[in-house]
Amino acid sequence: MINTNIPLSPTSRQQSATNFFLQGFNCCQSVLLAFSDILKVDQETLKTIASGFGGGMGRLREVCGAFSGMVMMAGFISPAADPSIKEDRTKNYALVQQFAEKFKELNGGSIVCRELLGLAKNAAKESPVPSERTADYYKKRPCPIIIGNAAKIIAEYLANKQE
Repeated sequence: MINTNIPLSPTSRQQSATNFFLQGFNCCQSVLLAFSDILKVDQETLKTIASGFGGGMGRLREVCGAFSGMVMMAGFISPAADPSIKEDRTKNYALVQQFAEKFKELNGGSIVCRELLGLAKNAAKESPVPSERTADYYKKRPCPIIIGNAAKIIAEYLANKQE
């Protein structure tokens, strides 16, 4: 599912994901798009599949969109398409758990959007309308760093796998 002949630089993938976010893409889209050149899926499909995962899944502030992008990448890296092949599913879940631990380590111990943003657990339900991407928005949000970290973790994993 992945073209492994393309060189992977964790720093460049990190910057690429951050740049996609700064262009207005959501967290999940930004992570996937940073790897679009190695995936056997076109960018429009990736943007579409990941479109509902921003804001912790539709601004519900649940699982972080950047982490959701990592989980999607785990599906490309270690596919488990046939439910009867338990070994494939086990490998996929192990990779997701490995990504989760590294993500938590780099991002304050959580994969939950509201926790990463420092929002109260019982905060009022948010409107589905996306926030305006202003300079103030970017000052208040750790999202560019978190998204970059997610892409870096994936790239480091893939680079180590190539060795």
